[in-house]
Amino acid sequence: MTQADKNFIDTCKEILKNGYSSKGTGVRTRWDDGEEANYISLVGVTNVYDIGKEFPMITLRNNSQTVKRAIDEILWIWQKKSNDVNKLNSHIWDQWAGEDGTIGKAYGYQMAKKYEFKTKEGIKKMDQVDYILYLLKNDPASRRIMSNIFNHEELKDMNLEPCAYGTQWLVKGGKLHLILNQRSQDMLAANGWNTMQYAALLCMFAQVSGLEVGTLTHNIGDCHIYDRHIPLIEKLIEAESMDVCPRLIIKNPTKDFYEFKPEDFEIECYEYNKDIKLGKIPVAI
Repeated sequence: MTQADKNFIDTCKEILKNGYSSKGTGVRTRWDDGEEANYISLVGVTNVYDIGKEFPMITLRNNSQTVKRAIDEILWIWQKKSNDVNKLNSHIWDQWAGEDGTIGKAYGYQMAKKYEFKTKEGIKKMDQVDYILYLLKNDPASRRIMSNIFNHEELKDMNLEPCAYGTQWLVKGGKLHLILNQRSQDMLAANGWNTMQYAALLCMFAQVSGLEVGTLTHNIGDCHIYDRHIPLIEKLIEAESMDVCPRLIIKNPTKDFYEFKPEDFEIECYEYNKDIKLGKIPVAI
């Protein structure tokens, strides 16, 4: 069983056993037919993955193609710093796009904003991504290597407030560790997606900074399972996990983060349970 499988199963079981129901609370989310998309949730979930030992892929279902789309999205946000859905290969953001084809001042838009930062050479103007990369190379002992895209001043201009909103990067023992903070997560639709893409980002940042890959600590504020997902989650919990140890292979040896492309990534040693067929998963919006 992969660590991703174990974390997924343990978290889902805990939600189903001890979670809070959203019924009667006036939820925002709706299903396609207009009904309330209620859910069961836990407050404050933390899962840890040792990315240096194993890439976090759930084997209870097929993630062989999902991982490629997840990496493409993280490059869209952190490398392209884009909010334009037309520059994203998948269509996961189409429902949030406005008439201008963007998701408003969210995600990549926030990563592209420039600020004045203190550096060893004096005040420099750069965006959050470049400042993180600067600190990893020039001040790796810092405990202030962070990003935050939950910009209260511009929440009104975002078509969706960011779910994964903050990171902290720590260098310990020659390894780069990442803490990901997420305000809300749909366990079925997004858990594997977010862990894979931020694990890939960790691997990229470690490579360009000359560091080994450490751990990904994933903190989730509201961790939930939607009501129409419960039968699918129960099916996955009972599914047989594969005895594998997935690895992310980066074929591009670059030391420049901006040179990575989606086709530079491959997964080795991954298998999935081919008996599990979930069909089309309903998405709450």
